Amino acid sequence: MTDENERAVQAAIDGELRLLDPEVRASPALVRELLDPEFTEIGASGRWWDAETILTVMAGSVAPESPVAVSKMSGVVLAPGIVHLTYFAENQGRRAWRSSLWRLTETGWRVYFHQGTLAERLEQ
Repeated sequence: MTDENERAVQAAIDGELRLLDPEVRASPALVRELLDPEFTEIGASGRWWDAETILTVMAGSVAPESPVAVSKMSGVVLAPGIVHLTYFAENQGRRAWRSSLWRLTETGWRVYFHQGTLAERLEQ
């Protein structure tokens, strides 16, 4: 992997970890900084979300009490300015494989798409 690709993957990982931080999740303004305006998500519940729906729900909810435990996080540059991340996440007994697409915008790296798939345990 080139240095440029390594920096791109690390920027996406840093952004993803910020989104999982309970303090960031408690602030719709901080989350907005990390969401692409065209953001969409297919949640582990099967529900479809867009940026505004996520921010509306977050504004009326209580921040998570415990951080999300993340393992097996890896990323690959799919094209210049596009990074695909995958990882396993566990929070309060809920386990899911996660996949995110990050893209470089004029304002920095932002998550463009995210999907979660429930899993009983970590397998790979």
